[in-house]
Amino acid sequence: MSEFPQLPACMPPRLTVGAVLFDGFELLDAFGPLGILGILRDRLRILTLAEHVSPVASSAGPRIAIDRAFETSGPIDILLVPGGPGTRREIHNTLLIAWLQRAAAFTPHVATVCTGSALLARTGLLDGRRATTNKRAFHWVASQGPHVVWQPEARWVEDGKFFTASGVAAGIDMSLGLVATLFGRETAISVATRAEHDWHEDKSWDPFARINGLVA
Repeated sequence: MSEFPQLPACMPPRLTVGAVLFDGFELLDAFGPLGILGILRDRLRILTLAEHVSPVASSAGPRIAIDRAFETSGPIDILLVPGGPGTRREIHNTLLIAWLQRAAAFTPHVATVCTGSALLARTGLLDGRRATTNKRAFHWVASQGPHVVWQPEARWVEDGKFFTASGVAAGIDMSLGLVATLFGRETAISVATRAEHDWHEDKSWDPFARINGLVA
């Protein structure tokens, strides 16, 4: 017997998660959420995407294999954009930003972690929407999207199809929120329990906003 509630008969058996990687991405930004989503391997399949099909170096050093280049990504149901030091370079990568703008416009669910929201903000798709980011880099990220309604105190934010997480480990909590949206809260709790993770389900839980001087 499956430990997770069964999918409704009308729901497709597997959704495709596309993780956008680039040199200098933060490992936990990407693989924290992917580790959570990967627990639901009977419902989700994960692809790594990049500008070229060649290994991409994370900010910590390890190089990650790429499944598909952007132009051959195919349909994506969930788009994940991590942050990391590389985002400060990639905001000027016109190919990546143009592809992200096209892909995110037609993807049913789009999620960013940490400074990954700076890349999404550069596309204009977050304009008029609420979003958050790493509190240590908050002002820099906010400068990349002056028309975004940036939330200085939030563990993660959900606005329509867009999910944005605060720094690094917050992506794990956000990804569980995404699981709850897709498959129900009971499934999210089951996944968190299996991962032995204490899920901060409260989106407003954010002690790091005060630590970093964003709120009094």
